Amino acid sequence: MRIAFIVGRFPVISETFILNQIAGLIDRGNDLDIYAVQGKPIEQTDKVHPIVEKYQLLDRTHYPAKNAESYLDSIVETHASMFEGKEPYDIIHCQFGPFGVMAMELRQARIIQGKIVTGFRGFDISRHLKKYGADIYQELFKEGDLFLANCEFFRQRAIRLGCNRDKIEVHGSGIDCDKFSFTPRYLPDDGIVRVATVGRFVEKKGIEYAIQAIAKVVQKHPQLEYHLIGDGHLREQFENLIKELEIEPFVVLHGWKEQREIVKILDRCQLFVAPSVTAPDGNQDAPVNTLKEAMAMGLPAIGTLHGGIPELVEDGISGFLVPEKDPQAIAEKLSELIQHPENWPQMGRSGRDRVKTKYDMNMLNNELYQLYQKLACSEQLIG
Repeated sequence: MRIAFIVGRFPVISETFILNQIAGLIDRGNDLDIYAVQGKPIEQTDKVHPIVEKYQLLDRTHYPAKNAESYLDSIVETHASMFEGKEPYDIIHCQFGPFGVMAMELRQARIIQGKIVTGFRGFDISRHLKKYGADIYQELFKEGDLFLANCEFFRQRAIRLGCNRDKIEVHGSGIDCDKFSFTPRYLPDDGIVRVATVGRFVEKKGIEYAIQAIAKVVQKHPQLEYHLIGDGHLREQFENLIKELEIEPFVVLHGWKEQREIVKILDRCQLFVAPSVTAPDGNQDAPVNTLKEAMAMGLPAIGTLHGGIPELVEDGISGFLVPEKDPQAIAEKLSELIQHPENWPQMGRSGRDRVKTKYDMNMLNNELYQLYQKLACSEQLIG
């Protein structure tokens, strides 16, 4: 098949879900082009995901003449030259809703040809609606050929917005479970319980509530370390909060790390917290990939009753679910886990099984390719 991926900036080291799909489709013999309609990452780093190098993805990537300033700049007039002269595609897969709208306009202008698949992943079906209006996808819902939501929570939201339920499937973001070795967790010999959170330092990750929870827990369980892996515009705010709560000795700020570095840190940890919240701008999370990775490695997890997270963490089985923005609830569940380390191995095994069953990358890449084939066949039958 000839496949086009329309993405924002590329390559982005944190968007492993896109890279995994690209690699899986190339491995299955497809001819794939990447269109980065917002250009290269604004902040260039020396760190490039191994998939980018292994598959020489930059040789497959097309960029606009200049980086777009916003999604509103992603219009036909700005980006038509990227697509002109290209042979028709079987599938045009748009990663995030705004790019589906863009592809629809390009197809209406006869600049591109192919079946349009639009994936909803998070901000595009939450924050984007609050900013641009709930009817922004109405024409796309009529003109698009297939829609994918990375959790049932967002699928139902798309249906409420007007998407035909027969045209939208749940297709989760996969991880390579083989890269996240399972290890049963036990109380370490030194008695220090190490808790981790991985994520961007932005509002919807809810990290401030986890920091506040740690401050409560260390009062009763001072043999604790909290490992924060990530970075972002809230870093200074978090640093000040840690100082204000006088918990500097208990918190390790690792900064941004690539996947292999994160695995090394999680190997030494016993518990994981994913405290996502609905941000003031409406932004919400699907099942968080870093949470999947930690669960695949055997870490019991505490997640919030937020977005798609309850579809991943089974309350009382692989960890616990707590309300959003509730440091006390996080602290209580952390204390419960610390007091009962005998439950960690079974919880970790349940988490690993959950991830392997629902989010294994190879399984999901097979599923995606089958969806493409079904869509291509329907095109042939109709035409």
